[in-house]
Amino acid sequence: MCLGVPMTILEADEFSALCARGDERRRVSLLLVGPQEAGTRVLVHIDSAIRVLEEEEAAQLDRALDGLAAALRGENFEDAFADLIERGPQLPGQLR
Repeated sequence: MCLGVPMTILEADEFSALCARGDERRRVSLLLVGPQEAGTRVLVHIDSAIRVLEEEEAAQLDRALDGLAAALRGENFEDAFADLIERGPQLPGQLR
């Protein structure tokens, strides 16, 4: 399984950007999303920005990834998924 991760653009030119997530720094392609400004949050998959993220969506993804890491360490992770714990499973719109 492959995951895209939210990253923040630190600096960019027309075709690529230096992005950060925590201590990780990575140069990613912007060919799929076009030129972006520093500070923009993007979803990165295999060294390519595949989508520009709104801040709330990026924060949700950050919490989920932090929760998965906590679960793998055997730590409490429920608070990372509070938005899911309070409701039952829901189908995505295209499957309803």
